[in-house]
Amino acid sequence: MKKIIKISLFTALLGITFSCSDDILNNSGVSGESNQTQTITNAQLEQGALTNLEIPAAFIGGLYSQVIQTGTGGSTSHDDFGQKGYDIFSDMLCGDMALSGSSYGWYRADISEFQAPLDFTRSRNRFVWRYYYRLIRSANNIIQNLGGNDAVPAIDDNKYSMGQAKAMRANSYFYLTQFFQKEYIATEAILPMPIEPIGTNLPKSTAEEVYTLMEKDLTDAISLLNGFNRATKNQVNQDIAKGMLAYVLGAKGGRDADVARLTQEVINGARFTMLSPSELVATSGTVNGFKDVSSPSWMWGVDLTPAIGLGLVSWWGQVDAWSYSYAWVGDYKSMDKGLYDQIPANDARKAQFFGNAASGRYLQPLFKFRASGTIGGTSTTVTADYVFMRIEEMYLLNAEANARANNPAAARTSLKALMARRVPDVSYIDGLNGTQLSNEIYKQTRIELWGEGKSFLAMKRNKATTMRGTNHLSFVGEPIPYNDERMQFEIPLDEIQNNPFVSDQNQ
Repeated sequence: MKKIIKISLFTALLGITFSCSDDILNNSGVSGESNQTQTITNAQLEQGALTNLEIPAAFIGGLYSQVIQTGTGGSTSHDDFGQKGYDIFSDMLCGDMALSGSSYGWYRADISEFQAPLDFTRSRNRFVWRYYYRLIRSANNIIQNLGGNDAVPAIDDNKYSMGQAKAMRANSYFYLTQFFQKEYIATEAILPMPIEPIGTNLPKSTAEEVYTLMEKDLTDAISLLNGFNRATKNQVNQDIAKGMLAYVLGAKGGRDADVARLTQEVINGARFTMLSPSELVATSGTVNGFKDVSSPSWMWGVDLTPAIGLGLVSWWGQVDAWSYSYAWVGDYKSMDKGLYDQIPANDARKAQFFGNAASGRYLQPLFKFRASGTIGGTSTTVTADYVFMRIEEMYLLNAEANARANNPAAARTSLKALMARRVPDVSYIDGLNGTQLSNEIYKQTRIELWGEGKSFLAMKRNKATTMRGTNHLSFVGEPIPYNDERMQFEIPLDEIQNNPFVSDQNQ
């Protein structure tokens, strides 16, 4: 038995896919899924983790593999491919990513035209729900196998595995709160919150309870990951856990000093460097800061290799015209024209987008993301990498938090550090205070992180009202506030049908 476990777990690590995940990791009843038969008991795994360090490490590898797997939302749809798929959902919902052409129909009805947020029977609600609860189930199993929620493993490697699992659980709950609650209202019952690997249904917990768990998980993770030197950037380390906690506290509100402190700690660590002007724009198929996990600004990302086997069904397959992609053949994803028009001509990021208004590719990110040297790509296999977090986010979050905490000097310092790499003259920032300063930080967040899945989060933190530019296919010029019904997914039909607690609470 020990040899069989060892072989299967090493297969998971080497192949980045976790063939045993459906049997071992996904054993909860959330979303109406039946409890799977476990071939290895939790007690056996917990005991094995004490003597075989490959076991928890492999389970963490299985957890990470789900982040990039296709079909984790429960379908074979070409917009169901893990975290980067939901980055597209969120960028489109808030309007910063325009669907400016639609030949194949992906994203048009459910996302761009808001049919999923307005109708709980639409499948995209389930995609989001199922994906994040799959990660939560996996994390719960790992935590249980390492001793449970209150345990501190004695072995360092097991501590690091526990820290990563808690961080990933918190991050999954965070995205659920952002997608399934309009804004933070402490007493509102929002989500079932399993923290054990059980197969029973649970009632919805309040937002306060979910945020309390996220903060505890991430605080624990920061402590547990102290001293962890990760082998690859797909692993969550202490910096990433601090960034995750900054996002959680920023979304909750009222914790600006803590957000500023956490982000400043990451900045002060000097382990990452913001992209230079030459790294912002891809003028060839090989040089840019947005396709290679070794990029100095990337804090967290995944090295996609041919062995992983991603192709058309991927973020690159949906967004990048330089890939074998829908974005090449007519499903164009472009920067919102209203946002593009706010970028000054001397800003290096203006050149990231195709500015020929007479072209059908107008405002596509042809020079931000560029996987090859040929429109349409040179291969059907994706090898350009996935980015999940960049150091620039920490500077922008730091500036935002300091501006809210009535510390404008610190806010201006962080904003100027970023903008000095984007425009020739940052002296204009010295004259910004109050609302003007906060608005400038929000605008720069939207420009800097376009297409990276962070605009929706910024919209909610800033309680902003969005308005779609003229290059969208629908709802052009209509003001849509951050807490509009169209900015929140609905708990999916099968969860309501299979979870009597949720059904009762929804009445």
